[in-house]
Amino acid sequence: MHVCIIGGGLSGITAAQTLSNTSAVTIFESKPSLGGCLASYEREDYWIEHYYHHCFAGDEHLFSLLRELGLSGRLEWLNGSTGYYVDGTICPLTSPVEILRYPHLSFTDKVRLGLLTLRAKTLDLEPLDWVPAVEYIREHLGERIYTSFFEPLLRSKFGDRRNEVSAAWLISRIAIRSDRGVAGERLGYLNGGWHLVVDELERRLLNSGCTIEKGTPATSIERLGEKWLVNDRAFDVVLATIPPQEVARLSGIGGFTAVPYQGAACMTIGLNQDVTRGIYWLNMKDPAPYGAVVAHTNFVPRERYGEDIVYLASYFGGKPAPGLKETMLSDFCRRFSVPESAIHWSELAVEHFAGPVYTTGFADLISAYEKHGLYLAGMFSPPNYPERSMEGSIVAGQEAAKKIVEGIHG
Repeated sequence: MHVCIIGGGLSGITAAQTLSNTSAVTIFESKPSLGGCLASYEREDYWIEHYYHHCFAGDEHLFSLLRELGLSGRLEWLNGSTGYYVDGTICPLTSPVEILRYPHLSFTDKVRLGLLTLRAKTLDLEPLDWVPAVEYIREHLGERIYTSFFEPLLRSKFGDRRNEVSAAWLISRIAIRSDRGVAGERLGYLNGGWHLVVDELERRLLNSGCTIEKGTPATSIERLGEKWLVNDRAFDVVLATIPPQEVARLSGIGGFTAVPYQGAACMTIGLNQDVTRGIYWLNMKDPAPYGAVVAHTNFVPRERYGEDIVYLASYFGGKPAPGLKETMLSDFCRRFSVPESAIHWSELAVEHFAGPVYTTGFADLISAYEKHGLYLAGMFSPPNYPERSMEGSIVAGQEAAKKIVEGIHG
């Protein structure tokens, strides 16, 4: 049995790991390296992800994968501090004292926000799928909390579609990020970088006889008798980890539900100064060509890299703005008083299908693992609702692989 996997991101390579035990596997990956959004830059003395990544305490399937790969000893738990950039000022929001000092919310507002954080893990998300997050915030927390706190976050992440995002996504987001102490949010990171997971999976796949074709996008999917043709090559089974609408486009098969996606443009900068006053995650309330400044070396110890590393996070619909890299870098240097001489290097990673936009009614758009004889798994799968994560992508890949195995032996 020969299985074709379209897409070498986390869902694709974890599915391949399961399938390679019993089947021949070929992976088509359009980019030069595996990993998808988990891919990394190789610098002279270290590796750093194209897009910031960390894990959470409940990511049991990820932890199991790390144990299987011999990497669990590298998992460490660090404190992620947070803040808000408002009116040209950095406002820390990590400790209870800092939150109480935050001038843009009243004491009552802060109590309401705190109570929602405490309740988030117990709320039933199913009825919230059809409730707009904006409506939920205004009803339960008030207009001031929406305009001063949530609206900039929704605008930076979802842009013009922020009013369509469901309360199910919002509450899930709050719940998953509620593991906090006085030093900040408790987050997991792999000492040495997440590329270790991708590299070890790739090594094992190659050793098991898996064929990995990088820089090879799928350009066509066609049914021919008992076989599937991908790029005019015959396979018994196809697992696509690309969005369902892309599967429909490549195959010409109708009936695949289009999932709303957004793109991400993430700039990584190496420099010689801390720009966020020790804060890991700085959300931008002031208008900027990026929605957050994520100071990686205020989370992972700076001495591992020999320089400060900062991400500028930006999302877009359709296509990124022309000249975005120059615009982001210029704004960043001006806003945070960073001289050109302080910048060692910068890279802009762009992914047009970075993640779903969790609009109201999104639960009805979730794809089954098998449709029209094709298998599908990815950010659009059930484990990644109502928020995507490494954990969700691993589970989606593994569950789709089990479905394939059941189909082969069924």
